[in-house]
Amino acid sequence: MTTPRRLRQVAAAAILATLLSGCDRHTQDDPPPPAIRPVLTTVVTPTTADVFGPFTGTVEPRYQSTLGFRAAGRIVTRDRNVGDQVVAGDRLASLDQTLPRLALMSAQADLANAQAQLSNAVATLARQRILIQTGSVAQSQVDTAVAANDTAEARVNQTKAALQKAQEQLGYTDLNADHDGVVTLYSAEVGQVVSTGQTIVTVARPAIRDAVFDVPDDLVGAVKPGAVFAVSLQADASVSASGAVREIAPQADASTRTRRVRLTLTDPLQAFRLGTTVTITLVRPISPRFTLPATAILEQSGKRFVWLFTTGKTAERRAVTLAGPPDAHLGESIAPAHLPSDEVVVIDGLAAGDRVITAGVHSLTDGQTVKLIGD
Repeated sequence: MTTPRRLRQVAAAAILATLLSGCDRHTQDDPPPPAIRPVLTTVVTPTTADVFGPFTGTVEPRYQSTLGFRAAGRIVTRDRNVGDQVVAGDRLASLDQTLPRLALMSAQADLANAQAQLSNAVATLARQRILIQTGSVAQSQVDTAVAANDTAEARVNQTKAALQKAQEQLGYTDLNADHDGVVTLYSAEVGQVVSTGQTIVTVARPAIRDAVFDVPDDLVGAVKPGAVFAVSLQADASVSASGAVREIAPQADASTRTRRVRLTLTDPLQAFRLGTTVTITLVRPISPRFTLPATAILEQSGKRFVWLFTTGKTAERRAVTLAGPPDAHLGESIAPAHLPSDEVVVIDGLAAGDRVITAGVHSLTDGQTVKLIGD
């Protein structure tokens, strides 16, 4: 016999079964809620300056002289060292003077001999002129005495010139600085036999200094005459100066395919000594632009778009403009010449602080709910 309590339990179970079956039918009929898409993003910041470089160069003098002896001989002294400061007239090196001194002594002896012959010729001519007046000698003898006198005078002049040359040759054994400057290079050593005009020493004028560096041939179009570069010491970047482009090599080096560029330093500090290694950069102001990974760009119907991660955690499509190719005439580009191939430059359509989705841009829809990876 069924008790009332038993009947109540059966009725409750039947009602619960009915409710559960109704919930199952409702779940099967409604579509599932859309999945929240995890995305990779980056927050963009504008770039307002384009940095061309950096390049490594050296400080060199604008003016320098390569000096050599005006006579051949063997070097016996080197009176200065590389880096020494010299003034005009200082002796830099000297040759062995043995042979020039012997030549000078020979020239002096020749001059004394010529002067003695001239004295004899003058006396002979005077006697012949006295005798011709008394008719003791013929006119031909007087003419001979005149010719001998003229020859002796010419011989004296010749030996005087030879003596002067010998004295100059002796002076050529000393190599002197012809202007104030700094010794930057010696190309010969003591004991070496050198020829006339061979380079012995290089003297630079440090008053006007250049910063010299090499630019790849395909980037030289960005270097314009008069452009002002920032030049800093490689050993201490806080020590800097400015330099204006003075000269660009007309041809590229055959082996390195680079062009040599010379900058005139403006009021450089003493730290910019000749031979110092420097870092050279060119900072040019540009309109604001944003660098993004190439994977962030969506191309549709010839237009470019990016997906923004909005504050409502949805994807929003926005049209953007990318930087153009280099200008063939100006040698300039809106995009940096050193930009990697996997990056693009956006010049319009973005603002500072925008969060751009950088992956999976082809599978997003406008307004789709997204979340940051890791949230």
